[in-house]
Amino acid sequence: QVQLVESGGGLVQAGGSLRLSCAASGRTFNVMGWFRQAPGKEREFVAGITWSGGRRYYADAVKGRFTISRDNAKNTVYLQLNSLKPEDTGLYYCAAATGGLTVRPGAYDYWGQGTQVTVSS
Repeated sequence: QVQLVESGGGLVQAGGSLRLSCAASGRTFNVMGWFRQAPGKEREFVAGITWSGGRRYYADAVKGRFTISRDNAKNTVYLQLNSLKPEDTGLYYCAAATGGLTVRPGAYDYWGQGTQVTVSS
């Protein structure tokens, strides 16, 4: 049984940092990604990484502020969030794909339950 469990969300002031973790169990995946969803908005891609870590892709809104990484020995992916802004507020989801690196939510096969990130101004 595949499970993705996120942790690390919280409330932080603008300019602050958080580190999200996503532990996967049941199998390994070629691609791991992070998405977020704000109230009243569609789920959007944040960052993705391939198994080897050799390819990483970021949404323009977070480029230069967020960093995705993975520890294959622990089957865990991380998202370091720096210089947070109020518009980064949302429910952050971890997702796993067996295909290639993509920004399309529909291409991801498994999803976690999400961890809330709230950035106050």
